[in-house]
Amino acid sequence: MSPIVGVLALQGASREHTDALGRLGTTVRQVRLPKDLDGLDAIVIPGGESTTISMLLESSKTFEPLSELLAEGLPVLGTCAGMILLAKEVLDGRSDQRSFARIDIAVRRNAFGRQIASFETDLYIKDLEEPFRGVFIRAPGAQILDPSVEILASVKRENGEETPVFCRQENVMVTSFHPELTDDLRLHQMFLEHL
Repeated sequence: MSPIVGVLALQGASREHTDALGRLGTTVRQVRLPKDLDGLDAIVIPGGESTTISMLLESSKTFEPLSELLAEGLPVLGTCAGMILLAKEVLDGRSDQRSFARIDIAVRRNAFGRQIASFETDLYIKDLEEPFRGVFIRAPGAQILDPSVEILASVKRENGEETPVFCRQENVMVTSFHPELTDDLRLHQMFLEHL
């Protein structure tokens, strides 16, 4: 029996994640309300706008029950805004924006620039033989706060510094980029293999 993976569907690229997971034969459930969390084996928090998603989680009364499940070890993949929502620290977030604080990273929103500075690049991801095309749209950048966080991919910045863009700590995986906006299913497959 395939795992049941929830995709948070309050705002952002939920349809694309749902399609990618479905193509891999996974049972997918869109999560909009607390009742949608029942029986999940994992969840995806998609890209979108992190402040908006945070407020919608609050207004739908989904933040607290999801936070409890994540604290109990529910596996999670967070992409772009999902990375921000899962980070222990948001360096430039709004004061009323909440985070689940499930991975020991600090993130800076729009670390690679605003919408006009969006880009694509080949990423060399640990455990993948061929490059993965990363789509970066107003992408956050990570700073590692604990050595137990595994850096799976980084991007070299114009100043020569490497910025982590794909990290894993225990059952939490986060990306700065949007794997759901490509036809390459390997990253979603990686997530499913860790369930």
